[in-house]
Amino acid sequence: MTRRGHLIVMARAPRLGAVKRRLARDIGDLAALRFYRQTLRALLRKLTRDPRWRVSLAITPDRAARRKMFGASTLKQGRGDLGARMGRFLRARRAGPVVIVGTDIPDLGRGQVARAFSALRSRDWVLGPSGDGGYWLIGASRLRRMPRDPFAGVRWSSAHTRADTLANLRDARIVFLEELDDIDTGADLARHRQERLHHEED
Repeated sequence: MTRRGHLIVMARAPRLGAVKRRLARDIGDLAALRFYRQTLRALLRKLTRDPRWRVSLAITPDRAARRKMFGASTLKQGRGDLGARMGRFLRARRAGPVVIVGTDIPDLGRGQVARAFSALRSRDWVLGPSGDGGYWLIGASRLRRMPRDPFAGVRWSSAHTRADTLANLRDARIVFLEELDDIDTGADLARHRQERLHHEED
């Protein structure tokens, strides 16, 4: 029997001035919030309709978590840095593999998530690299013992994020997915929109 995976979408509560702060410096708080809400809603619409996995939206701050948001059940992220929060989700769910994604990748869809869960049938970890040295997806099969703290010492939001994480997983069997870029700045957003326009014209 195939184990059904659990997909965790890490997100900030969509509030003015609290999301996409680097992007907001370029396009303004209201435009950044609008982009964030649209991207999050579109992502959950795509991912929650697939029966191959269960989706939970992990929200920070905890007080913003509601029973449902954009059609997805919500979880509280809890305290600590990003590594501490992700580590708890990786350890908490015992049945089936778990995959964690963020909300900054407009090109993320069911295909990439399906490939991630497929990879975890035979490997310990899966990782989707981004061009800035980080990653847009990480997942664990939990078939073998998990490191006590797979994110110890990781320098988040830096060019070292992926390398630091991989150093903690050096003895694990890892599958890498395609490289995707996130949207952090106005230049990133302009490039994404231009690429989407070219695809529509084709």
